[in-house]
Amino acid sequence: MEFIKKIKPFDYLIIALILIGLIVGYCTLKGKRSTSSNQIEATVNVELEIYLRGVNTTSDEPLFKKDEETFITIRNVPYTKLKIKDVKYDKRKTIVPTINPKKPYILINDDTVPYQYDYLVKVVDSAKITKDGDAVVGGNKVKIGLPITLEGAKYKLNGVISNVIASPEPTNNVHEDLDKHTKINQDVH
Repeated sequence: MEFIKKIKPFDYLIIALILIGLIVGYCTLKGKRSTSSNQIEATVNVELEIYLRGVNTTSDEPLFKKDEETFITIRNVPYTKLKIKDVKYDKRKTIVPTINPKKPYILINDDTVPYQYDYLVKVVDSAKITKDGDAVVGGNKVKIGLPITLEGAKYKLNGVISNVIASPEPTNNVHEDLDKHTKINQDVH
């Protein structure tokens, strides 16, 4: 009886939190509560198109080359090296109005910034696809507009994801789980 008199209101709160934790743990263990592993539907290859606007460089050679690797950082968290599938780049452009009503403007090289380029870099990685259809790469849902950093021996540049293309067929062997997933799909069909 004396023990019950020594229990304070704060102690009841701690006991209640422990009981809630045990109940949540039990529900998770029995599958009555949804966890992130239950959200994953498939593992597929995903192509990320990364747009880098206004890259300043005096080099005549492109910074990125097809089939090379670049290290990516997503939301300031270092992730991994990925293979570059494709690179497009062009000098910075400006809009010039015309008097032609069918084509009211033309794009020309902006000579006021002679060393600025716009790059579109496509990298390939494996991604987990959630039930919502979102691609998860490196623990992050990758979507258009997500800031991303590309880093190599001669550059460290910030860009944004401009397109996410999920591919059912693997196009690289970056991760071992892709080979397992492909083999399982082949066995099923």
